[in-house]
Amino acid sequence: MRIVPCRRFVAGVCFALALGMQTASAGSFGLFDNQSDIGSVVPPGNASYDPATDSYAITSAGANSWYRVDGFHFLWTKVSGDVALTADISFPQVAYSHDPNPHRKAVLMFRQGLDAGSRYADAALHGSGLIALQYRRDKGANTEDIELPGATPQTLRIEKRGDTMTLYAGKPGEPLHQVGASVQLHLDGPFYAGLGVTAHDPQTTDKVVFTHVKLESLTPLAATIAEYSTLQTIQIDDQARIARVILTKQGVFESPNYAPDGKSLVINENGHFWRIALRDDGFAASAPAPFDTGKEKGCWGEHGFSPDGKSYAISCPAPRAHKPDVFILPAEGGQGRRLTHHPISFFHGWSPDGNTIVFTSIRDGHEDIYAIPAAGGAETRLTSVGVNDSGEYTPDGKYIYFNSDRSGSAQIWRMHPDGSAQEQITSDDYANWYPHISPDGKKLVFLSYLNGDAGLHPANKDVALRIMSLGDGEIRTLVELTGGQGTIDSPCWAPDSDHLAFVSNQMLPAGDPK
Repeated sequence: MRIVPCRRFVAGVCFALALGMQTASAGSFGLFDNQSDIGSVVPPGNASYDPATDSYAITSAGANSWYRVDGFHFLWTKVSGDVALTADISFPQVAYSHDPNPHRKAVLMFRQGLDAGSRYADAALHGSGLIALQYRRDKGANTEDIELPGATPQTLRIEKRGDTMTLYAGKPGEPLHQVGASVQLHLDGPFYAGLGVTAHDPQTTDKVVFTHVKLESLTPLAATIAEYSTLQTIQIDDQARIARVILTKQGVFESPNYAPDGKSLVINENGHFWRIALRDDGFAASAPAPFDTGKEKGCWGEHGFSPDGKSYAISCPAPRAHKPDVFILPAEGGQGRRLTHHPISFFHGWSPDGNTIVFTSIRDGHEDIYAIPAAGGAETRLTSVGVNDSGEYTPDGKYIYFNSDRSGSAQIWRMHPDGSAQEQITSDDYANWYPHISPDGKKLVFLSYLNGDAGLHPANKDVALRIMSLGDGEIRTLVELTGGQGTIDSPCWAPDSDHLAFVSNQMLPAGDPK
């Protein structure tokens, strides 16, 4: 498709019209230039603009915009650069006799092309009130999303700054808030921006009304930016890559760890631990509650429950000390006992029987992995070459996986519990850290720095969570994000081996969008 030069500007954004498509008369679609059915939509959808109310109505059938499927109606224009699209969304009373599909969707979308299967990111409001940032990383790939609970009606906003797509949400007339949904996705310019509707039912036509629609260019970020942290859980199935936002807030928190029953998560924030109860649908049941660590304060992010769920290991300085040692607490919290006496020492994993703890310690400039009886006793040094970190037992107790830079950059290794038979597992151009084995023993997730060796695992870098099948060694990317230290420092798998938890970071303008 050939692009003609810009014929008009709105809020500084270049709007170009694609040749070879049916074109409405100028202004008949308000901010937008044309409309298209994306994929199969029967009967054809349609969109209209009412200048008296400055509102847009879109009616559409269509199966969905999910997996590799596209079936929705799209009201669009072409834009370039950094832009934001904002709208209030309402679902009018249906004109048909049966119940609407709860997952009918209204979307604010940035899209590479008008063909089915194209790369895109959108802010989606489901008829049920569920809000999601949906995205398809590559043409023909499965759609992924980041979900959070909501209540209609809602105001949604999607921002594109470079390759970062961020979702904002709020009630109409109230300030918008960053809600923890942000992904890295590249769109070549110019690309399509617009409003879309799918009934999530090929046999039904639904109507959605969009009001207070704004499409605006974004100025470069000011010097005043804020760091946000977001706790998410994510399904690992390629056919249902759904992430749920559990908590998002300005500031830094890190290192989620599931309770053995899967009903809560513990995170570290500013040296203190917080426990978050989870609902049956996976979202947070309540605000984070303090997790008591007795006299131990100023703790690091490495922590975790024992396999029987009765004890909790943390990495904290002893009173009047400044470097961490490993302490063992009751699982419900309270005063712990000091296990190690060699600062700097960080907990990393329990043996399957709960009798041994593996930890990292830095001594005389050497960073190595050690094992110690959980009841106390003599330590065993397991590594001695290079920088070694993040040891964790497999569920059958046969191996300890860890990362080491002895081959030139941080890669994943494994060894027997006595330190013998050390062997390299990954060898690629990434720096790989924090291996965690799924409870079923079949999968390994680890953190990869996408731009190569990053030294001692810094934060706020371009990273990916990658999953290795321990059966055949195949590696696939689960999600790309901004993160690093604090993303998955602690054991992060849910007990079902189908979910895991992680923390991502976003650097955004201070304050909420106007």
